[in-house]
Amino acid sequence: MNPILPSQYYIPDVEARKDEDGNIYLYGSKDCCGNDEYCSYEYQVFSSSDMKNFRAHPVSFISYDEASHMAAHGKMPLYAPDCLKIKDRYCLFYCLSDGSEGVAFSDSPAGPFTDAVPIAGADGTQIDPAVFKDDDGQVYYFWGQGSLRGGKLSEDLSEVVPETMVKGILTEDRDGFHEGISIRKRNGIYYLVYADSSRGKPTCLGYAMSDKPLGPYTKKGIIIDNTGCDPASWNNHGSIEEYQGKWYVFYHRSSHNSEFSRRVCVEEIFFEEDGTIKEVLMTSQGTEPPIPCKRKLPASALCRLSGKCYFDAYSSRDMHYEYLTNIHNGDWGVIRYMDFNCEIRGISLSCSSSTYGGTAEIYIDSMESECLAKVEIKRTSGKFDFQQFDSPVRVPSGVHAVYIKFTGIAGKLMDLKDIMFY
Repeated sequence: MNPILPSQYYIPDVEARKDEDGNIYLYGSKDCCGNDEYCSYEYQVFSSSDMKNFRAHPVSFISYDEASHMAAHGKMPLYAPDCLKIKDRYCLFYCLSDGSEGVAFSDSPAGPFTDAVPIAGADGTQIDPAVFKDDDGQVYYFWGQGSLRGGKLSEDLSEVVPETMVKGILTEDRDGFHEGISIRKRNGIYYLVYADSSRGKPTCLGYAMSDKPLGPYTKKGIIIDNTGCDPASWNNHGSIEEYQGKWYVFYHRSSHNSEFSRRVCVEEIFFEEDGTIKEVLMTSQGTEPPIPCKRKLPASALCRLSGKCYFDAYSSRDMHYEYLTNIHNGDWGVIRYMDFNCEIRGISLSCSSSTYGGTAEIYIDSMESECLAKVEIKRTSGKFDFQQFDSPVRVPSGVHAVYIKFTGIAGKLMDLKDIMFY
């Protein structure tokens, strides 16, 4: 279910890579919960054998520990990485906030990655590297912001071969290319996936197609748009990958009413006969089937929000959870999708309110549909005094999107922690 990692992990910019060991590995930057800055000084890898349960591996790379023979560039945030097995080594391609880029090495897809060396020959805005090994073994390297550059990497991976460099493969004016490139090949077609600003902010993952790794490329459309994940959301960044016969798009959502504290999510994607990709919506279920109707859900199961509300986090020594906060009159969120394959009698919301409370109205499939229930939320003893508030409800059988709309007097109404039909 989305987001796919436990709530204490804020991993944006994910490159998903299927490995020969049968697992899928996630390589991303790492936001610091609640900090007003992009990324931290370390990377951490996650892996899964079923696309549902992910293992957190130890920190794989840091930017400031010279004794570890890692990046050793000084204490700077690490931006979006990529990783690929080339010959007998796993090669982690990284970039730092000063624009420098390099590659580090490991015998394991999870790291640790050491013996970092810079990559020479790249010009322009050096950010968000992407790497691709073609069927003939040639390795290609891509990078850039606003204008995408690419070229062949030397055999020792230390340099972009100058005479192979191509500039303006994608541009912001022509293609909506903002940053965050990723490259894959499917059925002889090369796909560039990138943060696309053509709808305003770069909240979309757009894609372009070509029959050659360095192009020319033709933009074909949008894969997913994370607009509505958070009131202050600014960007998106991700990748596509095939796993166990299905293709998925990996992307991130902001939280905490900020451009930061971003969390990785995933959706299955579908190709048309001509190789183009259908645009998909953000969902709560992610890679799973529609969510069983009696499953207790955290507030973060609301995959799209409207209004002033946003997800925040509570942490203590032995507990970490997200909750929906700053809820005002008229705000709403949606769960996509739930399977009402059995009869339910009511709905229970775990809420707290230090003001006057309010009402949570339940709709299915559309905000214009009939209101099925109104849960009255009363004042509690404090912000984190979550109590259960119930209402009878009947939902038609079948798979439905569930909308929760909040109403009440002016100002902040309540916080929401859990949702459960029974």
